Amino acid sequence: MINTRPNIGDSVDQIPTPSLLIDVPAMDHNFSVISQTYAGKVCKMRQHAKNIKSPVVMQRQIDAGGTLNGVCAAKVAEAEVMVEGGIRDVLVTSEVTSPDKLRRLASLAKIADVKLCIDNQDNLEQISQIASDAGCEIGVLIEVDTSMGRAGVRSPAEGVALARRATDLNGVKFMGVMSHQTVDGWADRETRFTEGRRYIEICLEVKTAIEGSGIPVEMVSSGETFTFDVAPEIEGVTEVEGGTYALMSVTNGYMEDFQIAAKVITTVLDVRDEYGFIDAGVQCLGGPLGVKPSVEGHPDIEFIRMDASESCLRSKGPFPFDPGDKIFLLSAQQDILVNRWDSFVAINEGEVEAVWDIPARGCHH
Repeated sequence: MINTRPNIGDSVDQIPTPSLLIDVPAMDHNFSVISQTYAGKVCKMRQHAKNIKSPVVMQRQIDAGGTLNGVCAAKVAEAEVMVEGGIRDVLVTSEVTSPDKLRRLASLAKIADVKLCIDNQDNLEQISQIASDAGCEIGVLIEVDTSMGRAGVRSPAEGVALARRATDLNGVKFMGVMSHQTVDGWADRETRFTEGRRYIEICLEVKTAIEGSGIPVEMVSSGETFTFDVAPEIEGVTEVEGGTYALMSVTNGYMEDFQIAAKVITTVLDVRDEYGFIDAGVQCLGGPLGVKPSVEGHPDIEFIRMDASESCLRSKGPFPFDPGDKIFLLSAQQDILVNRWDSFVAINEGEVEAVWDIPARGCHH
């Protein structure tokens, strides 16, 4: 197979298309926003690996500051990649019930600070048994359902009962509570602060109840990109699980503090009146429920069809590009876009600065 990875120093025009790019100055700007926002604050950022999937890129935020030197991950497989990449503090934000995956997590806990979310006693006792058999300790946080309607306890009483049981078991260490929430549509600052605070306070109610029962709560892991500046102002929150902010997407464009850093470069194959055809399709661009990317600088151009490796676009007038022209696509669903690729091509001042592998892509197990 011919090596199509670009060379350091290549110009953007020399990069084979399609390719997934990172605009390095834009990414570093986003990391700087976080380091400045959390400077001097108790609350810190715990960047989410599901969005970036590259320890190299995530370490860049840790180096920039504003973090607790750890990350979170959606899957055990992602957590394994992060630890293998040198990051030694990982929180798995999804419940894990498969014995084989819990054994893998226990193995990981022997070399790293590993924490896991729980929402029921059966799973808690399962984790305790497997960790005890492996001779390790796994931290546990109680997930609180605040808005998603999926995993998580539904009341402070449930949280207290789980915390009490966790303190009685071997192989686990009760750490605290966590939650995840979302906001619909194009949220302005007032909406972000009002809704974000309302959701996070549901999580804090469980924390307060647990502390009221005499059990210390070390961690409150809550918040995400839309509450990156909300959570640090709420007493009791110790960390934010932000992910999208690092590379950004057009659907989060209301977060004006951040810049879009992830882009897909493609080549125009053909033009017919208002229609243009490009060499990128579902295999490298696809998102859930038909969510499609945007063309940088041309909001009037829309995707009308996405095939496996090509797409058809339409503009409101004559298509503004010629065959052979390069265009840049901006993601509407960042984590799924990143999962399509083996590497990022890091661009700085129009040239290739580095090629960073994405070793956690495809880590479904």
